[in-house]
Amino acid sequence: MLEYKTKEQKRKFYDSQDWKVLREDAKSRDNYECQKCKRQGKVTIDMNEYSESAKRKKIKLVVHHIKEIEHHPELSLELDNLETVCVDCHNREHGRLFNKKPNKWADDERW
Repeated sequence: MLEYKTKEQKRKFYDSQDWKVLREDAKSRDNYECQKCKRQGKVTIDMNEYSESAKRKKIKLVVHHIKEIEHHPELSLELDNLETVCVDCHNREHGRLFNKKPNKWADDERW
């Protein structure tokens, strides 16, 4: 039986070709939109932005396992167990909350 308990086991799974193909299928099925934001009436999409400092594409959307692979390894490659979510929603789902810097220009007049 498959096991995804250690970081190495999870990394091997997330680097696999099977996962990469299924992840793209899930994003396509979900129209490249965050499903959690969509349920709240908001739209969050992947805009293909590039980060100069990181020298890579900025990741806006990820594919989330509804039932975690650590506890349900048999569902790791089931499309029905996946949903596309934005990075903010994914972090909230896993309890990773970060304090964002306040926008110092938020109250400025816009032209």
